[in-house]
Amino acid sequence: MFPAEMLGQAVEPRIAAEAIDRAFARRTTLRRHMCPLDLADKLPQLMFGRARVGSFSAAELEAMFDAPRLARNFPDKPLETRRFAQFQWLVVEEEVNVDPRPEARSIPALFMDMSRDIGEIEPHLGRFPPAVEAALFFLLLAPWEQWSTMPEVDWRGFRVPWIYTVDDDLLVRPDPTPSVDSLTLEPWIVEDGSGQEIELERPTTLPLGGAAEVGLVRFTDIAWNELQAAQATTLFETPIVHFLVRAFLADGMDEVMAHMTAIEAALGLEMDHKKWMRQKPDPHRKVSPRDRVAARIAALLNDTARARCYIDLFELRSGFVHGRAGLQRVSTPSRVSARSLASDVARALVNMAVQPVGTRAVVLNNLLDKGVRSL
Repeated sequence: MFPAEMLGQAVEPRIAAEAIDRAFARRTTLRRHMCPLDLADKLPQLMFGRARVGSFSAAELEAMFDAPRLARNFPDKPLETRRFAQFQWLVVEEEVNVDPRPEARSIPALFMDMSRDIGEIEPHLGRFPPAVEAALFFLLLAPWEQWSTMPEVDWRGFRVPWIYTVDDDLLVRPDPTPSVDSLTLEPWIVEDGSGQEIELERPTTLPLGGAAEVGLVRFTDIAWNELQAAQATTLFETPIVHFLVRAFLADGMDEVMAHMTAIEAALGLEMDHKKWMRQKPDPHRKVSPRDRVAARIAALLNDTARARCYIDLFELRSGFVHGRAGLQRVSTPSRVSARSLASDVARALVNMAVQPVGTRAVVLNNLLDKGVRSL
């Protein structure tokens, strides 16, 4: 039985029976991924695909989190929607197929395939669900590092420390929600009507320049559809999305390494390292793998200075990987340059994919031909 103070959460038997019947019969479920945008300055409302960015009232968040269900499962852990409503959110929804066996959805651990290698690694498995990482990749095409007013603190416009997934499937037990205190809050002193100071709290923000609001307005459903079309081409058959999102979620040198890997995933070819795979005769046989990527950057961005920037970053990366003596600390400009170059390359590939393209090898070899002449 419910505690006396929770009697209002009880569901009528008929309604409960109908919900159970639907759960046993369903073949798909709606998953809503709630992603707090920690440290975000005021952002415009955005809607693209099945995602949206914005601020929501406490009542709206109660509906999104399915507060009544959480209250029934976790009566001692109230959902602090009033405090959560101080933050902005990325909300991503997706409809996914479910196991037709209700028992397997309810207790999946009992239906694992124990014959498989449970220690195997899926190389490009992200930290978050693919639908969330796709939305993050779209947002990361924005030049946050240019809009940031404190890049020495963080070039990002926001952080996503966790996500909470609301599953519409009644047979999937919800998890408790993370604490609001896991997000970044700061004291806020205000005066009441009598002049007395009252200590409140508010989200800490990383201030953005005025160009951010204007620039983000371009991140529309049309731009999202263009990205989806680009990702369906051969130019995105390598894990560019994985590494750009990984860089956003990483810190320190791991962030720089992930940005460099994103560039190489975008503009590198296996034949850069395996000469026997190249066409014969090879007009660029003396060009090193590093310089082949640099040449493509020069051609893609129409900027030889960006190619030289890549070469400098590559040497920094190599010094880190090989443990060269005298490796210095990575400066803010170098860290931001790696981010800027990776996002610029990704954006340029999206723009290139708007027009019909051939195979990835043909496109990148054409960029190599053009870039070598400009270096």
